[in-house]
Amino acid sequence: MKIYDISRTLSPTTAVWPGDQKFEHHWTMQIPQGASVNVGAITLSVHIGSHADAPFHFDDSGADISQLSLEKFIGPVTVIELKDSDKIQIEHVRRLDFSRVQRILFKTPGSFLEDSRWTADFVYLATETAEFLGKNNVQLVGLDTPSVDPMTSKTLSAHKMLARYGIVNLENLNLSHVPPGEYQLIALPLKLSGLDASPVRAVLIET
Repeated sequence: MKIYDISRTLSPTTAVWPGDQKFEHHWTMQIPQGASVNVGAITLSVHIGSHADAPFHFDDSGADISQLSLEKFIGPVTVIELKDSDKIQIEHVRRLDFSRVQRILFKTPGSFLEDSRWTADFVYLATETAEFLGKNNVQLVGLDTPSVDPMTSKTLSAHKMLARYGIVNLENLNLSHVPPGEYQLIALPLKLSGLDASPVRAVLIET
């Protein structure tokens, strides 16, 4: 069994969406200062690094991250690689066998960016592709970029289309070291009541 860690490392240098809270940490107790243990505390955006979005992110009446079905974040997944496209189109997924494909991760040039680098020019999911995946009963879509929508989007139409079909989404994964193929995915969000997203520790298991 081989395990691929597809999570971004969180640190003070980890890139965030412009205007978001950066990762900060401090020590509330330290052994060198006489405490019996080391205890750390962190402040961060729930959208930093590899994370899952909840419908509440873009819909005030939507479910928060603690209310999402965990089953969708665990199970068989297909990794697809795109090398020369600025957006994920229906043609990239049309030939998949949706009788067995329930979850899809898209590997793009975004996987090869260092954790500390930000770019606004990233691959995103076309809204019509999100609808196509929904009509084919996909449960989860994951990207290695900061958002399923382009940075300039004000409507977040891909987010909303995925949610319309009950599809959960992962963003900012690191698939640079993962060959395209079939895996088992585990990418559980934290049970954060009332929040719009959560960091995940995402792994792929090759069996």
